[in-house]
Amino acid sequence: MEYPRTEYLQKLIAKIGNGRVKIVTGLRRCGKTYLLFELFTRYLHSAGVRDEQIIALSLEEIANARYRNPLTLDAYIRERMTEKSAHFYILLDEIQFVAQIKNPFVDDPDNRLSFVDVLLGLIKLKNVDVYVTGSNSRMLSSDVLTQFRDRADEIRVYPLSFAEFYQAYEGERSYAWDDYCTYGGMPGVVTLSTHEEKSAQLRSLFTLTYLKDVLERHRVQNHNEIIEELINAVASSVGSLTNPTRLSHTFWSERQLSINSTTLERYLEFFIEAYLLHKARRFDVKGKKYLSSPLKYYFTDVGLRNARLGFRQQEESHLMENVLYCDLLRRGCDVDVGVVEQNGKDSAGRSFRKQLEVDFVVNRADSRCYIQCALSVAEPQKREQELASLRRIPDSFKKIVVVKDHQRPRQDEQGISYVGIESFLLSDELF
Repeated sequence: MEYPRTEYLQKLIAKIGNGRVKIVTGLRRCGKTYLLFELFTRYLHSAGVRDEQIIALSLEEIANARYRNPLTLDAYIRERMTEKSAHFYILLDEIQFVAQIKNPFVDDPDNRLSFVDVLLGLIKLKNVDVYVTGSNSRMLSSDVLTQFRDRADEIRVYPLSFAEFYQAYEGERSYAWDDYCTYGGMPGVVTLSTHEEKSAQLRSLFTLTYLKDVLERHRVQNHNEIIEELINAVASSVGSLTNPTRLSHTFWSERQLSINSTTLERYLEFFIEAYLLHKARRFDVKGKKYLSSPLKYYFTDVGLRNARLGFRQQEESHLMENVLYCDLLRRGCDVDVGVVEQNGKDSAGRSFRKQLEVDFVVNRADSRCYIQCALSVAEPQKREQELASLRRIPDSFKKIVVVKDHQRPRQDEQGISYVGIESFLLSDELF
């Protein structure tokens, strides 16, 4: 089964010839290689580019291990560019495998060479376009970006969105949401037929790819069990407020494991760097400031999360929230968890102060909207509970309630919009 990945392909096409390194990032096995080596290469061929003009190399493959040395990689690419009048397209898969080495031509141990030096050298050539993929956000850390000197563009790729999944869905369309919520959008999993096949593939990805990558890349020793328990704990708390301190207390109270919150926070960052997790901070809407703690963690793919827990704890409201969060990121939005303070008096006349949650504060360019996610707001009590925070937001930005029901889009007398989750995810409209 093929997926057109039109959104990402168009971004690549739009950046042809811009003189910058195009870096395609995202979770391993989410479709970056297919996008670059199949879809983009196919486009180049359709535009008249010959095979000799395309230099493609997968650095993940053991057969290409020699090219993980930046000097060897640079020499190989330049040797392939024999036709001086031709324009060349360099496609390098999993660039983070290229090692950082001491510069053998300089007597200075601090003078290092990396893939950044290779890529910067290549884009200085007028007849070269450079595209790379990477599965580790450290390759885009502040120090690396400084070395690029504003000469790189990032194109972030996610697993199949619900819209992409729905377009290719071959079963009864009414089951599409349930399947997506259960197994997610990893391209290699979607093509499988049975629960057993999908489950085995998701578990294998988690253990043999993501966990193995994290443990090997960061050389974690003696804490393998703790890291596995940590990711289980985060998977169980999707959609709930938590923080490393709370997780540290949980480790002690439930497992009698003593591990400090600083270490747990560092381990969580490993999974964020691998694009497996996202961290959503809380934003005080009225106070216009970020709150340091607690926060929420979401999985880039809900199928991976569900498989990690053996397909237990599948609370649909939390899965809806996770899917919605990632889809908003895919659309290029900045997404925070909102907080609105409520002050008042109870029935006994006593003053109280409490924080009401807005599921998402969504910003894109100079626009903003607030989103509340709920299974249903049909019952008056549930509707009041979900709307309480939205009604207390003192601005005129759009407010949306996304529900599981097949809700016909409408707006109430207070200007709050209502829409079903499938309709929201299948539409590009937001603001």
